[in-house]
Amino acid sequence: MTTAIPAGGVVPGGAEVSAEDFAEILTQTRRFIRSVVLPREQEIADSDAIPDDIRTAAKEMGLFGYAIPQQWGGLGLNLVQDAELAMEFGYTTLALRSMFGTNNGIAGQVLVGFGTDEQKRRWLDPIASGEVVASFALTEPGAGSNPAGLRARAVRDGDDWVISGEKRFITNAPLADLFVVFARTRPRDEQGEGIAVFLVPADAPGVTVGAKDRKMGQEGAWTSDVHFSEVRVPADALVGGDEDAGYRAAMTSLARGRVHIAALAVGQAQRALDESVAYAATATQGGNPIGEFQLVQAMLADQQTGVMAGRALVRDAARAWVDETDRRIAPSVAKLYCTEMVGKVADLAVQIHGGTGYMRDVPVERIYRDVRLLRLYEGTSEIQRLIIGRGLVKAAKSAG
Repeated sequence: MTTAIPAGGVVPGGAEVSAEDFAEILTQTRRFIRSVVLPREQEIADSDAIPDDIRTAAKEMGLFGYAIPQQWGGLGLNLVQDAELAMEFGYTTLALRSMFGTNNGIAGQVLVGFGTDEQKRRWLDPIASGEVVASFALTEPGAGSNPAGLRARAVRDGDDWVISGEKRFITNAPLADLFVVFARTRPRDEQGEGIAVFLVPADAPGVTVGAKDRKMGQEGAWTSDVHFSEVRVPADALVGGDEDAGYRAAMTSLARGRVHIAALAVGQAQRALDESVAYAATATQGGNPIGEFQLVQAMLADQQTGVMAGRALVRDAARAWVDETDRRIAPSVAKLYCTEMVGKVADLAVQIHGGTGYMRDVPVERIYRDVRLLRLYEGTSEIQRLIIGRGLVKAAKSAG
């Protein structure tokens, strides 16, 4: 299979990936997903793992670093391009995207946006190549969508930091080589939130990774708890060398990630719609295809409307991020609408399939379970509503 990166590992065109180069990347990614991954979705679900040959192919295509800047070994896609790629990732099992999602997204972007030059040199190239799997360790039993509630502690001891705490539902934790760990260094005060972020190798003494979580869906996408028991790291493990960078890094990475998750939701919705149309055109009742029934057509119409609205919204939000015109409200709007939308589209897909749609090994049944998680991570739908509402009121007060 051809790779998305030309020989030498850098896409031509300098810091920006040209439209022509990106079109080729998108085409090859679509071909990879439709011809290689999609036929093996059931294998992935049954084994609860991504096969090694698919993982290797993804590495060769540069998918572990598509959103990492070219100077650090990645493809250097911006968020507009990332969103288009994510809609393709969403067309198949979400376990595929999860395999390299933290490298490109919430973990990798912390380093891209807040790391020192030395931290970037040390970690970003192996992250972009897939040699290192980076895992974003933020969520705790008592602090999920609101990082301000963190209880994990980091205490300075001479030139080192000592980290203790529990993290929960950490994506790729069983596979991780590096944890990007958020911990509180002091109570919130006038200086800031008192939340720092540290780079902790997975093999550091005191790091314990729990058993893989048994989830409702998304088989092959591994999560688990991680325990940090007096884990000692050197001073240069503090991201950006700044004790107050953690909260900003979390908020920025999560906001960017919300556009990506919205795009994934659109991809899953498109797949559910395509499965529904194909079934409606071939399954019969009383000798007629069920797609000829007006009530079935109405369900298909609602699915199509949701998909098209979601795709337009994702593209608008991604452009606003790249243009730096809205990096707060638009990502939350896109994430809220698209993740709620895909739940409705998946529900309609099961309804259109009837009893068949409730059977395991049928794609829409898996999609129905898998997409439920999209409304929970990267900030729940409730959190998105608070961000949107507060942002609108704040803007109105500022304008007044």
